Amino acid sequence: MNETILRTIHAQILERIAEITASPKPTYSIDGQEIKWAEYLKSLRETAAWIEQRLNSQEPFEIVSRGGTMDGRR
Repeated sequence: MNETILRTIHAQILERIAEITASPKPTYSIDGQEIKWAEYLKSLRETAAWIEQRLNSQEPFEIVSRGGTMDGRR
């Protein structure tokens, strides 16, 4: 998945998290189907964290090292 798609999905998830936390709802059942908002919110947060981890691993990084000779002379 490319970075643009990940960033779009991440933004959409964060918007949904904001909506849910602005108007929290209890767990309830409709026609035998249980709606668990707390679990849904937890899942969204885990997905957002996973995407953040993927995006952060793609960012440029720098490795600092020092060279030397094989026989120990400087």
